[in-house]
Amino acid sequence: MSSDGKAASSPRILVVRLGAMGDIVHALPAVAALKQGFAGPRLTWAVEPRWSPLLEGNPFVDRVVWLRRKTAGGLLESWRELRSEDYDFAVDFQGLLKSALTAACARPEGIFGFDPSQLRERAAGLFYSVKTLATSAHVVDRNLELAAAAGAAAIPPTFPLPPGAPEGELPPGDFVLASPLAGWRSKQWPAEHYASLAERLRRELNLPLVVNFPAAAPLRIEGAWAHVSGLAGLIHATRRAAAVVGVDSGPMHLAAALGRHGVAIFGPTDPARNGPYGGSLRVLRGAGAVTSYKRGDAIDDAMRRMAPDEIFEALRGALAARREERTT
Repeated sequence: MSSDGKAASSPRILVVRLGAMGDIVHALPAVAALKQGFAGPRLTWAVEPRWSPLLEGNPFVDRVVWLRRKTAGGLLESWRELRSEDYDFAVDFQGLLKSALTAACARPEGIFGFDPSQLRERAAGLFYSVKTLATSAHVVDRNLELAAAAGAAAIPPTFPLPPGAPEGELPPGDFVLASPLAGWRSKQWPAEHYASLAERLRRELNLPLVVNFPAAAPLRIEGAWAHVSGLAGLIHATRRAAAVVGVDSGPMHLAAALGRHGVAIFGPTDPARNGPYGGSLRVLRGAGAVTSYKRGDAIDDAMRRMAPDEIFEALRGALAARREERTT
């Protein structure tokens, strides 16, 4: 590293963003900018195995290292892989102790990270040699600021996502795709609301509502088409969907990155920071919603107050916008 904290023109770069789906999607533009900020760099991404399909075929990632944390043997193997290259610097986009330790275990010459005041686990900042105080509202733009501090190019945000692959059954024609699950139950929309939405979509627009979920978390929404898949199947279904309806979760951020039209329903989290990026999805937030980021076991009241009829009308507008795009 040079005296100003920047690596040589052809550095070996380690990126750490271990998970989850939406967070990895949010880091894609920053990593692309990092790769293009130097002449001939080699970029490695450390990620948890379950999320690595999101990086398949990524033209800006030369190597993927899995962080296997479930067994001592897996951790040892990951440690060896991390240390098999000499890194000029690492960038920790996650800001947790586990991600900072991952970066430190690779023994880079320096580690870039966010200012401790912006970390969920402030102790992670002890491992950073360069700390960046981000000023942007949205996570994507904050990541771009951190990448810029490490020497990234100033380029338009790009989301290089894989094509996905067919998994499970899908309707033969157009459909609206929903992914009801979220990391916190407080961010979810009630199952009975999806059932009401499915009924109106079928009755008024002759469109099925497809509900995607993993095999480990089975769902049953009355009147909806069940679609069981992993990440590859979700990506494929999202690309095929005429419109999407989502909550603050990975599938919604995936849909935004793919430029899909639709609706994003928000309650206890802030759309300015965690909302869909790029403007293709319309954000609707429940009346009286409080930005609490409370990881509750019950659906937030503001989410319950989002009426199916309101979501339906917003979806009708999204579908009209898609038709207009196709005719211009």
